[in-house]
This record gives sequence, C-alpha cells and structure tokens, in this order.
Amino acid sequence: MVARDPHRFINELDDDALARLVARLESRARDAVFARLLDKYIATLPISASSRILDVGTGTGVVLRAIARRGDFRGQATGIDQCPTFVETANSFAKAEELTGRLDFRVGDAHRLDFPSGTFDIVIAHTLISHVTAPLAVLGEMARVVKPGGIVVVFDGDYASLTYAFADHDFGHQMDTALANATFNNPRIMRDLPRLLPELGLKFVAGWGDAVAEIGQGSYFKSFAETYVPYVKRSGAFPEQAIDIWFDTQLRAIVNGTFFATCNYYTYVTRRT
Repeated sequence: MVARDPHRFINELDDDALARLVARLESRARDAVFARLLDKYIATLPISASSRILDVGTGTGVVLRAIARRGDFRGQATGIDQCPTFVETANSFAKAEELTGRLDFRVGDAHRLDFPSGTFDIVIAHTLISHVTAPLAVLGEMARVVKPGGIVVVFDGDYASLTYAFADHDFGHQMDTALANATFNNPRIMRDLPRLLPELGLKFVAGWGDAVAEIGQGSYFKSFAETYVPYVKRSGAFPEQAIDIWFDTQLRAIVNGTFFATCNYYTYVTRRT
C-alpha cells in the first residue's frame, strides 16, 4: 500500500482520525518548542490595525487566533481549509476566545482561492505547502490574491531532515523516511521555493531556518509520532512489530531522559512585485 498524506486526503478520514488531527494541531500550537517559530515570523509582519489577512490551509485557526490576540490588530482575517471539520472547529475556538468579530473561517480549496485578485495585505501558508497536491498552483493563487506590494509568508518543514535517534541506524533512517513520506505529500518542497517563488512575482524580503530539536525529553516529536506512526503502519512499509519496537523505544527514551529528535523548519517572507 502506498503512503497517503492524511492532510491531503483529510476529507476521506473518519471522525476518530479527524479528532486526532485536531488534537495534534492544537497541541503543536501550545508546545513551546514549536510555538516560538510562529511567534517569530508574526513579529516581523507589517500588520496594521486595518490589515486584511488570509491564512491558507488554516486548520484549526491557530495562526489567525495568535494574530487576533495582538493588541495592534483590529482588521479582518480570513482562514480557509478544505476540511469542514477543521473549519467548524476553528470557528468554535474563535468564538470561545471572543474573536469572531475579526476572524472568519470558511471551507475552500487552496488551489482555487475564491477571492478577487489583490484582496489581501498579507497571505500566509503555515505548514500547508508540504501537504498540497500542486504547490505551484497554491503559491500562484496566494500571489494572485495578495495586493501589489503585499506580503506572502510560507512556513513549513524540510521533512527529509526529520530524524529520531535509534540504535539500528539503518532501520532508524528507513523509519524517518517512512514517517516523512506517510505524512507529507511534498517533504522536500521548501528546498525548491527560493528558486520558484521569484518566478511567481514574489520577491524575497527575508528567509531563515530553525532547527526544532528535543534532547532528553520529548513533547513535540512525541505527539508527532503518536499521530503519524499509524499511517506508516497502514502504508505497509515495514512489519507492524518492527514499527512497534521503534515507537516503544522512543517512548522509553523520553521516560529515561535519553530522547533525541530533530527537524529543520524554514520561513520565507516575500513581497509581491
């Protein structure tokens, strides 16, 4: 069986699988190891009181809720996602935080954005490009709907760099690769964007990388493994017993304080010419 990115085919998942992905997105947002990366690039954005912002592939609305909580933002932000469950959840969380007046979440296809050209001041793709069917089509749509001079931000991981420590290095490397391929449709896409984004009329303003690493203890990568190891099993890449041994080893390492896992993430801030 071929690995299939669950986020790409999210509308084929059952309610239990969707609930696990909702939990993963929310736990990731609360995880200090990862949340600092969102805070880092939001702090660089030219957000004004009247900014119009679009979050493409919004998931549970984490990015826009973070922006709406800023004291300097009183504009309008829209999030789109192909998954009705995610959109319903995002609206529910926004309502609970009394942010609904500034946030609007709706179902939509990132490959065909239902907005006129030049609508938004800032367009964001936060861990989206690694999952979509056609990255260039999505990025082209983002470039279309942002105003001339507006900002397009792409944040995502280079999941070919994802690695967990495992004593059998050969199998550990195979498992790393299987996790990346089972979870991400485009695990290496961030390597290509410095070449591709200018072709879409997006000029680089800034770009940087961050290593998300957990040594000794694990929270972010523990949740990652718990959520996505089942998809490696479904791919049939390895016998389930071998996968269980790998996973149990990671859990014991967390308990013993000997855990190690890391992945590189990149942020590209561009301006439409």
